[in-house]
Amino acid sequence: MTVETRPAPRVHRAWFVAAAAFIALLAAAGFRAAPSVLIDPLHEEFGWSRATIGLAVSVNLVLYGLFAPFAAALMERFGIRRVAATALFVVALGAGGTVFMSTSWELILCWGVLVGAGTGSMAMSFAATVTTRWFVRHRGAVTGILTAAGSTGQLVFLPVVATLAVNDGWRTASLVIAIAALAVVPVVLLVVRDHPADHGVVAFGAPAGTEVARPEVKRGSAGRAISVLFQAMRSRSFWLLAIGFAICGATTNGLVGTHFVPAAHDHGMPQSTAASLLALVGVFDVVGTVLSGWLTDRVDPRILLGVYYALRGLSLALLPQLFTDSVQPSMWAFILFYGLDWVATVPPTVALCIRSFGEAGPIVFGWVFACHQLGAAFAASAAGAVRDQLGDYALAWYVAAGLAVIASIASVSITRSGKRELTFVA
Repeated sequence: MTVETRPAPRVHRAWFVAAAAFIALLAAAGFRAAPSVLIDPLHEEFGWSRATIGLAVSVNLVLYGLFAPFAAALMERFGIRRVAATALFVVALGAGGTVFMSTSWELILCWGVLVGAGTGSMAMSFAATVTTRWFVRHRGAVTGILTAAGSTGQLVFLPVVATLAVNDGWRTASLVIAIAALAVVPVVLLVVRDHPADHGVVAFGAPAGTEVARPEVKRGSAGRAISVLFQAMRSRSFWLLAIGFAICGATTNGLVGTHFVPAAHDHGMPQSTAASLLALVGVFDVVGTVLSGWLTDRVDPRILLGVYYALRGLSLALLPQLFTDSVQPSMWAFILFYGLDWVATVPPTVALCIRSFGEAGPIVFGWVFACHQLGAAFAASAAGAVRDQLGDYALAWYVAAGLAVIASIASVSITRSGKRELTFVA
């Protein structure tokens, strides 16, 4: 369906949509910053084991990943704006609901199910859908910027959450996150639009003469997401991307994101100090992810992924020797090095999904991201069990380093051809 073309605005509408998407992703990241600083307070108040709390984190991570491909399909059916606003409301409901819990199953319901589903609908598929629809030029760079929103959210919220949890209790910290998520809903509703045609323009950087048209609405969101998965599973590149990204999740959100603060606390480091270090990972990750997006527009993304995973493995292998009761120069070096690499993997992974699977790329990336979260969920539970059984996290760090090497090998083995491997049907 074509629409009337309006005069080109001085600043393309795509940038306003990207800015609103960045703010929404930042807010959704707020509660995702909470687990690492709430493990000890929850353990002390309720007596729940770290493995039990890790189970709630695992449910969160699994749903965070599994909702991503369905959210991408729902955005095709109902629009970006409606899905994003609803997701933020669900995040706020889950965050606020935790203040009333008294049993571990309620923790799993609020922290795991509701927050996992809400943040999953605001996950990387959201960023991939926005960039695919609104940008042709600078797509890799914008993907990097939106991906960095999660790290920026960690930067903004983690020290606040840690301070509130220590001084005012973890319930206050949860309420602050719920309020922040609700506050962003009006921004999404007022600024975000589903497609450039809604403003009578084409995507930023689209070739001259491109028709201004709204895409056909694709019904049957769940069926389309599953259909795309089964078609993608016929591709070797899909499996290599899925393996690499599963390991990516295990070595970031699952292990470091969840257990870095309690691991540092085990060595005598104050919890607030450890949380601030993890927040600094978010600072450097913003730089690393934006730079990665810029590089993705210029360098073979397979090579970028191979280098990123290899360097991550090296840093994780060294980490157990760096923990002390205070912050030493070697730990500062780790935070810088690891931070630059944290989610730098996302822009080249999105690029490979779009290059190989075309218009279905955002949904395929949603499934690849689901694998990322399955890996994260496994690591969150497994590392908690290692700590309960062995008394420290050392084995978890070393295993993660070995897995990162496997991810590096898988990434450089992805098909180099720029031709799409499959033709998708609706």
